Amino acid sequence: MDRRQVIRSTLASLVAARTAIGGDADGAGAGEPFPPGFLWGAATAAYQVEGAWRQDGRGESVWDRFAHTPGKIKNGDNGDVACDSYHRFGDDIALLRQLNLKSYRYSIAWPRIQPVGRGPANAKGLDYYQRLTDAVLQAGMRPLATLYHWDLPQPLEDAGGWPNRDTAERFADYAGIVARALGDRIGHWCILNEPKTFTSAGYWQGTHAPGRTEPLAFLRATHTVNLAQGSAFRVLKAANPKLQAGSAFDVAPMFAATASYADLAAAERWHKFQNLWFVYPALRGHYPEGVLPADRQADLLDWHAGDEKIMRAPLDFIGLNYYSPWLVSDAPQGNGIPGLNTRGQWAKAPGVTPKTDIGWDIYPSGFHDIVLRMAYETGNLPIEITENGAACNIGPDARGAVHDAPRVAYLQSHLRELARAIRDGAPVRAYYCWSLMDNFEWAEGYSQRFGVVYVDFAHGQQRTIKDSGRWYATVAADNRVLPA
Repeated sequence: MDRRQVIRSTLASLVAARTAIGGDADGAGAGEPFPPGFLWGAATAAYQVEGAWRQDGRGESVWDRFAHTPGKIKNGDNGDVACDSYHRFGDDIALLRQLNLKSYRYSIAWPRIQPVGRGPANAKGLDYYQRLTDAVLQAGMRPLATLYHWDLPQPLEDAGGWPNRDTAERFADYAGIVARALGDRIGHWCILNEPKTFTSAGYWQGTHAPGRTEPLAFLRATHTVNLAQGSAFRVLKAANPKLQAGSAFDVAPMFAATASYADLAAAERWHKFQNLWFVYPALRGHYPEGVLPADRQADLLDWHAGDEKIMRAPLDFIGLNYYSPWLVSDAPQGNGIPGLNTRGQWAKAPGVTPKTDIGWDIYPSGFHDIVLRMAYETGNLPIEITENGAACNIGPDARGAVHDAPRVAYLQSHLRELARAIRDGAPVRAYYCWSLMDNFEWAEGYSQRFGVVYVDFAHGQQRTIKDSGRWYATVAADNRVLPA
């Protein structure tokens, strides 16, 4: 493409996202009701909350190994106990009810089901998730279960991990076990959580488990993950054709670092690589064009004949996780990925100055924009906002209350933008706050608190609903964004 073609293509896609589904960027969404039947929920993930890491036959995961390796996690923290939700899930469900929520998103820990990543199911692991799910249903809530939220069984990593194509087959076997055991209780499934992050942070940047810094392995991991996504989708449907299956993709608007042609083109490449790399294979059977060199893509990904059919999965809905925008620049010097001369980072977008306590930019209008664009890119499939939230590390006052006003402001501003996106035509049917409660925040350990419920990790795991949780409960009860 020459300069004019790139600019025309970029502008056309942005305009289409605003107009093809009835887009209208005016208005603030303040006080506006959400659609009738809109689902309000909260999310957690197994390794971050369950604990009980050696109990009832659970095997070792890559995060167990990574967190037990000195120097990998802030303050030497690990998820051995976490929020002890394995034993206290009844308390957690009671909190969800106090928050007036109608859906709970939680994940299944693969090592609890298959301790070594293959072979027969661990009956005690299945029993735990059956009991958890039954409790969610008895509380009048809809369960949304995530099959994979980053806890790969360590023996599969020892055999090559996600860069090894065999892992896709192992994942399909695992998905089949879970679907047959829980498909009569759970009607909605997320196959994967944030595939771009667990592949890039785990195999390219090395900041997350398993801690590898191998660009080619990273690329091949992305392809294996896409094969796994398609295979698991078919397994779920085989278990029960009525099941609805999607994945939770972390997405963000991409801003060019400058107005130069090179940076504008880089921002569009990064959008394809970060936002569409795991969406197009499922919905279209191929990767976005113009990211990797066409003559090298098959070799870089370890593509086999027929992979387009394995990857293909007509997802029933799209899960979107949004936190911050990206700033993108051309990188002629390279970034370690063969043929991808782009560099992106979570960094200040134009005019953005506030940050959450973890250092991520607060940019509410980016939520509106990326929801509209992803609705356009996915052909207006139903959307569930599977994660959105902020780190705010305010602790209890002398009376034990947690006055986390910055989180309330964050949620209020983002929900207003979501209401505006829905009014503009985005088919959003659910929103899950990240997170229900403070938990093990991956490489940050327990130093960052995302919960609307405070957890006192040092004194018996006591849970306290924060001001943000009480505010969110009123939003869920009234089905509209209320003043702070």
